[in-house]
Amino acid sequence: MTELLFRHDAYQTAADCEVIGHTAEGGILVDRSIFYATGGGQPGDSGVLDCGGVQVPIATALKVEGGIALVPAEPVALPPAGTTARQLIDWTRRHRHMRVHTALHLLSVVIPLPVTGGQIAADKGRLDFDMPEPPGDVAALEEALNSLIARDLTVSDDWITDEELLANPALVKTMSVRPPMGQGRVRLVRIMDGTTRVDLQPCGGTHVRRTSEIGRVEIGKIENKGRQNRRVTITLA
Repeated sequence: MTELLFRHDAYQTAADCEVIGHTAEGGILVDRSIFYATGGGQPGDSGVLDCGGVQVPIATALKVEGGIALVPAEPVALPPAGTTARQLIDWTRRHRHMRVHTALHLLSVVIPLPVTGGQIAADKGRLDFDMPEPPGDVAALEEALNSLIARDLTVSDDWITDEELLANPALVKTMSVRPPMGQGRVRLVRIMDGTTRVDLQPCGGTHVRRTSEIGRVEIGKIENKGRQNRRVTITLA
């Protein structure tokens, strides 16, 4: 299995690893990864795998049986198993994903409704809400969201057991995607204002350490995506 280095430090931009195999589709399996693998609406990281001076551009990372596979951006001769290499992620892109992802957590605070879906990109993100009627004042929502961001709230993570999560179902805001269970524990992301909790929910993605890193965001139009489904998109200003 691949050691998920990004879980321990989302700000790590380079790390050594060993190639442990390949996928049938041409992915490179590694024993440890700073590349976030596509999941939970967040894209996989891109960057470079440096194999002794041979630069392999990486387009994305995917979860596969056995761990994480780095997907080359173009057809290349795959480094054989046992090769030592150095991973370098596209930090600018990753950090934008972190900013958008954390902002979406705060969006779920200012719109306290069940979430039916979501997606993250490098410049914007969206959440779909179980929302029968659209909000009347989008400008007020935008101001409330930016007010939370400007408070420089702290973002941290913790772990609980599967049993603890099952005993606290209100922690799960998403209706369409359930937290990954079955491995004994689930990661929680906590946003705090001093000792006051602002948000707490299961999440496996990458986030900034303080909300002030997000910067100002803008809320676009509220789209109707079904009888009780509204899509709210935010953009990094």
